[in-house]
Amino acid sequence: MSKKARITVVGSGYVGMSLAVLLAQRNDVKVLDIDSERVEQVNRQESTVADSDIRAFLTDRVLSLSATLDKRSAYADADFVVVATPTNYDSDTNRFDTSTVDSVVEDALTFTDDALIVIKSTVPVGYTRSLQQAYQTDQVIFSPEFLREGQALNDNLHPSRIILGCSEELGAGFARLMLDAAEKTNIPTLYMPPNEAEAVKLFANTYLAMRVSFFNELDSYAMAGGLDAAKIINGVCLDERIGDGYNNPSFGYGGYCLPKDTKQLLANYDQVPQNLIAAIVASNATRKDYIADTIIAMQPQVVGMYRLVMKNGSDNYRASAIQGVMKRLKAKGIEVLIYEPTFRDDSFFNSKVLSSLSEFKDLSDIILTNRMHDNLNDVCNKVFTRDLFCRD
Repeated sequence: MSKKARITVVGSGYVGMSLAVLLAQRNDVKVLDIDSERVEQVNRQESTVADSDIRAFLTDRVLSLSATLDKRSAYADADFVVVATPTNYDSDTNRFDTSTVDSVVEDALTFTDDALIVIKSTVPVGYTRSLQQAYQTDQVIFSPEFLREGQALNDNLHPSRIILGCSEELGAGFARLMLDAAEKTNIPTLYMPPNEAEAVKLFANTYLAMRVSFFNELDSYAMAGGLDAAKIINGVCLDERIGDGYNNPSFGYGGYCLPKDTKQLLANYDQVPQNLIAAIVASNATRKDYIADTIIAMQPQVVGMYRLVMKNGSDNYRASAIQGVMKRLKAKGIEVLIYEPTFRDDSFFNSKVLSSLSEFKDLSDIILTNRMHDNLNDVCNKVFTRDLFCRD
């Protein structure tokens, strides 16, 4: 029996939590976080994120998993350090804020001897190479993740590919950990320089954003012309070259990755001619404008926002598209009410958050929902959604 690897995962969001659970099946995993509540959750074998597979694994599987707030104990004797901290896009600098990653890498190099530090956070192209040069080490590598909110563990168990931004000699050990933990077999594993690996992540997410934007603009055209968008989309997507994924219209793309990754890629084009990348970023704002203008034309007094989360099964409402629509409506003086059971406060950006669904329905003249839900079937005459196919 092979020796268990000692792995420190820094950060317990979707990326960190799913990787920690995945790797704890066969290895000793410690989660390091600055949030004491999340640390306690992990130590109680509870998920810090909304993911049914993670919850099931924590309940049903034997995992070697613990969490701590203490850096020294987390890094002690680690063979691998996985960095999964957030990198929000800073519009002032036109760049990801990588300060959390910077700090983790510095700590890991200080408190470990020869651990391989694997950056899973999304970073600008050239970032990993800059760290390698600054610290004169090749022990810091980048490995992009391709996870969906609410299905992060499933995507790690059945990955489309594993990419290591380093040589095969350096990254084979970590690749083997990921391959051994997966349920899928024959997973393509690619080794490439870190700059190329970082670019893969940004271009992959920007392509997905482009596809979302395309079908949203198709839907806007159909709305304006009184056409049946679903029939058009079905006819378009039966072409095998186009396919059936990411074609359900929405209020725009949002969430952890697509808004910030598209903006970072656009910033990377600073000295490179382009039209398409800028159009993808601009299209998302245009779609929210169009949705908001459509609602404003209906002249409602009160608009209800059903859920702030990005999609069913998620607990994330960061940069959700419905918030963009909400801000545009409020700017026109329209009262906005919110129903979001995962939100603990009674107001969100000065809009009232209701805990009673029936009260929410009664008070709202129009109810906006990015994705339709059975809870709204009894007031479907009030509902405005562009969810044509009842799926994310």
